[in-house]
Amino acid sequence: MSPINSLNEEDTFKILVATDIHLGYLEKDPVRGNDTFVTFDEILRHAQQKEVDFILLGGDLFHENKPSRKTLHTCIELLRKYCMGDRPVQFEILSDQSVNFGFSKFPWVNYQDGNLNVCIPVFSIHGNHDDPTGVDALCALDILSSAGLLNHFGRSSSVEKIDISPILLHKGSTKIALYGLGSIPDERLYRMFVNKQVTMLRPKEDEDNWFNLFVIHQNRSKHGATNYIPEQFLDDFIDLVIWGHEHECKIAPTRNEQQLFYVSQPGSSVVTSLSPGEAIKKHIGLLHIKGKKMNMEKIPLETARSFYIEDIVLADHPDIFNPDNPKVTQAVQAFCMEKVETLLDNAERERLGNPRQPEKPLLRLRVDYSGGFEPFNIHRFSQKFMERTANPKDIIHFFRHREQKEKNEDEVNFGKLVSRPASEGMTLRVEDLVKQYFQTAEKKVQLSLLTERGMGEAVQEFVDKEEKDAIEELVKFQLEKTQRFLKERHTDAEEAKIDEEVRKFRETRKENIEEEDEEVREAMTRARALRSHEAGLASGSSDDDLMDMGASEQKNDDSDAGSTVPSSRGRGRGKGQARGGRGQNLASRGTSRRGRGIASQDLSNSSRTHKHVATPTKNMSIIDAFKSLRQQPSRNFSAKNYSEDIIDDDSDVEEVSFTAASKVTQRSSSMSTSTSKTSRRSSQSQVTRGVDFESDEDEFDPFKSTATSRRKPR
Repeated sequence: MSPINSLNEEDTFKILVATDIHLGYLEKDPVRGNDTFVTFDEILRHAQQKEVDFILLGGDLFHENKPSRKTLHTCIELLRKYCMGDRPVQFEILSDQSVNFGFSKFPWVNYQDGNLNVCIPVFSIHGNHDDPTGVDALCALDILSSAGLLNHFGRSSSVEKIDISPILLHKGSTKIALYGLGSIPDERLYRMFVNKQVTMLRPKEDEDNWFNLFVIHQNRSKHGATNYIPEQFLDDFIDLVIWGHEHECKIAPTRNEQQLFYVSQPGSSVVTSLSPGEAIKKHIGLLHIKGKKMNMEKIPLETARSFYIEDIVLADHPDIFNPDNPKVTQAVQAFCMEKVETLLDNAERERLGNPRQPEKPLLRLRVDYSGGFEPFNIHRFSQKFMERTANPKDIIHFFRHREQKEKNEDEVNFGKLVSRPASEGMTLRVEDLVKQYFQTAEKKVQLSLLTERGMGEAVQEFVDKEEKDAIEELVKFQLEKTQRFLKERHTDAEEAKIDEEVRKFRETRKENIEEEDEEVREAMTRARALRSHEAGLASGSSDDDLMDMGASEQKNDDSDAGSTVPSSRGRGRGKGQARGGRGQNLASRGTSRRGRGIASQDLSNSSRTHKHVATPTKNMSIIDAFKSLRQQPSRNFSAKNYSEDIIDDDSDVEEVSFTAASKVTQRSSSMSTSTSKTSRRSSQSQVTRGVDFESDEDEFDPFKSTATSRRKPR
């Protein structure tokens, strides 16, 4: 990194760099609700005062995937206030903008739009908090892009191969190739890098004269075997990497000696987790680029709320704390109170030189009470600092380390008892929790059809993106695929053989990770499409439709009343009756449940053919689904020898079985005479009148089997 002569500005790019602004974080908190908006205002004000060429954001502009109206309104208000104006933009774009901004309906940079007057262009990639979701794959940045306030770049349309095309910028004699890659699940991107499926395109002319700037939003620190992106994966022709997602401020560029490029990690502009990395002073950067030289100027954020953190290990103070002392808890509480007062004094001294800093600081005291100590009441402790701190309920955090013995040694090797840093293990992912649960669960609750990876992805979509149909659609998709597999293999209808085939099929899917990812994406697409369809139906319904439905239900109730035994009922469905009862005659109610079957049988008698209607297989087990596939071919049975006995249980699956007519007669005769006569009269009455009865109640009926419809022999 070489120094730059700031006097020659006609050849020098001035870029304001910031990442992880998290607009809308804790917006409903009475103390911290406006922190993100105030800091964003300061960032844009610095850009205006420094007269930068453009602002470069490294993802997570918004904290929520679906920001509130207040958050979106404030963001638009600030961008319009600081980024619109008459000051001309001093650089031009040489690349094909339809490729750089191809996802937008306006595929060109906003400052070249004749209807807009932009003085400070903003270029941003999306992060993991504000990434595109839904059927149309839209995010909050796309709203700002359509409004002409921001240029969203770095999107990838394919999950099988990623080609990163740069935005080519030119100012005087300086040329910048700006690469961007929005947030992608780390494990997937890791695998794509390993398989050489990520390509960074380079300009054909004067390759060595371009300053290559890359913006990425991924895990930089190692959180798992493949849950991060090593710097060695990136191409060595890059000059500078702006790394988002990591909140610890390391904005001074550090050199990677293996790839020979620099990495700058600006960190977040607001404290979102009470961890040691967030306690470092917050900064943004003013990047100067001239030719192949660059310089990063650190700009401290004055409006960022101060945060202080300290660790206390009670076992390290044996002269003060004795776990056998009955009053040791009071001593620990007094010691912690003294520490908090010290942190408050430090915050007050720092604020004296910065009046723009928020008055109440953030404090965190992490207390390790290993060694026989007991924690005290946190809520009572926090009451004493309600008016002096911004997070009184989170000041104290008790934790205890677990000491593990060496397996092959009788004595404990204290040199190998390494306590894990508190920053590690604090960020558990939903996928990891799901995988850990099924790995340690009992055999009877283990997954037999789905894989832990697929289920984890579905739960992640359900939690983060509020896709309420994600899990259900994944189960349906995998069930349908397994049924097709079993049908193609012509497996015998034996439970042991089917279980073995399903197990083999599941193992092959676990080995083929790419195919499994494709299945999860297809299931998620179906879930989003279903949500959009339901939303469209809900918005299209009107009061007139509801009135027509109510009139139809009333008409059906009247027809029910005319065809059943008279009973005392109120209006409508009768609030005083048991659920599922249209009348008090049990046989009539059972016949009413299967009224639709009676109407269809009456029609089938006239044509003298049996027509089997396919029933939905919702919540169907593998064995039942396979059996139903075996029974699919339709056959004509003689009505003289067989009668159709439809049995309805509590599930959603209808099983059609054919029994001899003599058996049906014998079973019917075993019932009471009055019940049989009443059921027969009700059935005949309903067929004669041609009334189609339909009930959506699934209440258990002891006379259900005797109230089913029968076809008269020819």
